[in-house]
Amino acid sequence: MSKLNDILALIDGYIGGSSWFVYLLLGTGLFFTLYLKFPQFRYLKYALRIVRGKFDRDGDAGDTSHFQALTTALSGTVGTGNIAGVALAIHLGGPAALFWMLMTALLGMTTKFVEVTLSHKYREKTADGTMAGGPMYYMKNRLNMKWLAVIFAIATVLSSFGTGSLPQINSISNSLFATFGINKIATGAVLALLLAFVIIGGIKRIAKVTSRLVPFMAFVYLAGALAVIAYNYENIIPSIIAIFSDVVSGTAATGGFLGAGFAFAFNRGVNRGLFSNEAGQGSAPIAHAAARAHEPVSEGLVALLEPFIDTIIICTITGLVILSSGVWNEKYENQFQTTDLVVMDRLYDETKPADQQALHDFLLGHAQLPEFTGQLNVVDGKLTNKLTILHARSVAEDVLIKEGDRPYTGTISVTNGVVPVTISQTFQGRSLVHSAPLTTIAFTKSWLGTYGQYIVAIGLLLFAFSTAISWSYYGDRAMTFMFGPKGVIYFRIVYVLGFFLASFTDTTIIWTLSGITIALMTIPNLFGILLLRREMKSEVKNFWVEYQERFPDDKVPND
Repeated sequence: MSKLNDILALIDGYIGGSSWFVYLLLGTGLFFTLYLKFPQFRYLKYALRIVRGKFDRDGDAGDTSHFQALTTALSGTVGTGNIAGVALAIHLGGPAALFWMLMTALLGMTTKFVEVTLSHKYREKTADGTMAGGPMYYMKNRLNMKWLAVIFAIATVLSSFGTGSLPQINSISNSLFATFGINKIATGAVLALLLAFVIIGGIKRIAKVTSRLVPFMAFVYLAGALAVIAYNYENIIPSIIAIFSDVVSGTAATGGFLGAGFAFAFNRGVNRGLFSNEAGQGSAPIAHAAARAHEPVSEGLVALLEPFIDTIIICTITGLVILSSGVWNEKYENQFQTTDLVVMDRLYDETKPADQQALHDFLLGHAQLPEFTGQLNVVDGKLTNKLTILHARSVAEDVLIKEGDRPYTGTISVTNGVVPVTISQTFQGRSLVHSAPLTTIAFTKSWLGTYGQYIVAIGLLLFAFSTAISWSYYGDRAMTFMFGPKGVIYFRIVYVLGFFLASFTDTTIIWTLSGITIALMTIPNLFGILLLRREMKSEVKNFWVEYQERFPDDKVPND
């Protein structure tokens, strides 16, 4: 498993984790922001009016309302990215990573507006009478690039696992195990059955469930988050300053955090921002294709709201919870994940500037340090070797090795700093934590105390489960595009099975896989919408003509 994660990380480094991908994503958003004259600011109030159905006509084709399409798409984006993804971004890149998440969302509002509009225009009615759409349809029907459409559809199926299924249930099971001690396999089995029940009903049942689930879960989560921020009110201003002051310089080492440079914060912030709001990925257009609308731009305007709600509001609040509570650079007792472990060949003291700088450069890939190869000698759970163990990008303290419930005595083979995931022993101790466990700890830093962890556990359960529901539909439509309705049942079976298996699979591998699948969807979609830039501008102009006819007393943007 460790070797598999290394292979996946290498692949991700060339695509989703590379600088060119980040520039392509932000560059496309910036281009359309300038080309369409900042629609994320000028069109926002019209989007709010349209989502309430003010622009609808009787007889508009579609399976869902604007609001149901919005909540379905939001349920696909509001998930582990808002709880675990923000925590992971700050863990990797420091407070500055949150700034780049917000910039990604701001530009992503325009990107999502464009991709949903173009995809909605070229949607089709399938043999079973439902609407089907998404980037693969404009690639086939407008660009005449069926080969690109097939690539995108395949990537969508893969991403339905890498984005929508596997990391969601993995985060749920880890959170419920940490909070309530519920067995991960039991969590996976129960939720897999519930997932199967919902997705068999198709888009109408999915839309019905998500339109009720999304507003409720957002209210509960935000109420708990605001309680933490208010409790730590004296840290709000310093946290905001840290977000912006470290943008250019990177974050210096502080507490257990060994520091992060500009490039790392920039890359991880943009990458996690995309995972959170999916702008440019091409997933939301699949949900919006089902909306009842006669004018594609109107549905694009509804979609414009998603990155604003998902990232600019919810992710910012999560980030302030983590920063104001101070947990992001503090070490906590936890059970170590083997794939997050690195065994160094000598002792390092992080309080010494020279050792701290050496570890900082090592973790950022700027320098090599000798890693341990040989036998770890363990007596009553304690290491007798004079060396350092890194876990979660921090120096691990008070390391205890157990076999079952008892301290272990014996040896463990290590090669090039890697502890085999197949060993029966577990490592525990004090280190930094990341992803959902970090947010869980942050939520305990308020008047609610330990009860705060229940908000994260329940919020993550609802957020992540609704994301898995929505992504099943995205994969469903991709399979329909490639094989027709007959291929959907097989996809659903594999989707539910994968959902169950991921409940007890290593988190790190799943997050790495998600980065790859996101990029495989995003690249062809960005390529396609850039080719159709002139058509997009023409569609916007035509829309405002009709809007003015419908609402002559409204002042429309001058395009």
